[in-house]
Amino acid sequence: MSRTPSRLAGLLAGAASLGLLAGCGGSSDDAASAGSTASASKVTVVASTNVYGDIVERIGGDRVDVTSIISDPAQDPHSYEAGTRNQLALSKAKVVVENGGGYDDFVDRMLGSGNASAEVVNAVEVSGRTAPAGGELNEHIWYDFPSVSKVADRIADALGKADPDNAGTFAGNAAAFKKSLAALEDKEACFKSAHAGEGVAITEPVPLYLLEASGLANRTPEEFSEAVEEGDDVSAKVLQATLDLFSDGKVKALVYNEQTSGAQTEKVKSAAEAAGVPVVPVTETLPAGKDYLTWMNDNVDALADALNK
Repeated sequence: MSRTPSRLAGLLAGAASLGLLAGCGGSSDDAASAGSTASASKVTVVASTNVYGDIVERIGGDRVDVTSIISDPAQDPHSYEAGTRNQLALSKAKVVVENGGGYDDFVDRMLGSGNASAEVVNAVEVSGRTAPAGGELNEHIWYDFPSVSKVADRIADALGKADPDNAGTFAGNAAAFKKSLAALEDKEACFKSAHAGEGVAITEPVPLYLLEASGLANRTPEEFSEAVEEGDDVSAKVLQATLDLFSDGKVKALVYNEQTSGAQTEKVKSAAEAAGVPVVPVTETLPAGKDYLTWMNDNVDALADALNK
């Protein structure tokens, strides 16, 4: 769907040991940390959100100096307005990581007016994701693990161009990170085998890639989630149709974006709770104290807990 220039969010990195769901196996290795010190100067990187900043730090280790424009977990990315400090950081960056897809257009505008030489990694472009026929692009790439894997490789390439002496280290760190992503995909597949086709509701399209990969059916009226994402009011008819999902037993969980709540989404949340339907909170940027992998691992586990009730 169309986006305003102020919309952004986010996508990725970090490492954590990832246990598979009960009955589906053991755990994967953690992503390796970077450690090369062959070059004296670090690669300056700017990421549009701390999601992408985190993956850069995982791949670049102590060879990168990362600035994440959106890093406050309480900040609504949809209403963020870039300022002069962001412009200054971007003007000094050798590598820039943005989401793309209309989500954080201010990055390109600022680069165009101040730093055309930076190596830019556009996650949506790297992912190859496009809008479906007659539909609109879901730009929330950081909830799509195969796309995140591609982005990791592209970041390693960009860092390697900026610091050739450490290119091998960056590639190795990306490979280790991707191994942990593969463990997350295994968890999705395990989840799908147990819950394929079960209905869920959402307040926004943010987690749809994860839900689809887990075999879950989004039963939310499209008009509702699109209006909420765009910051528009929902009609009384559409709101009622959404509320009826819980009283009619059509969904087993509500996946709720707690970073962009409002009066109508609160009504939906209250309806779910009143009907005894579990609410699974998600966010668009990294919660405090978590990296990308632990965050996504927790999201998948929370879904499993909700649908197993």
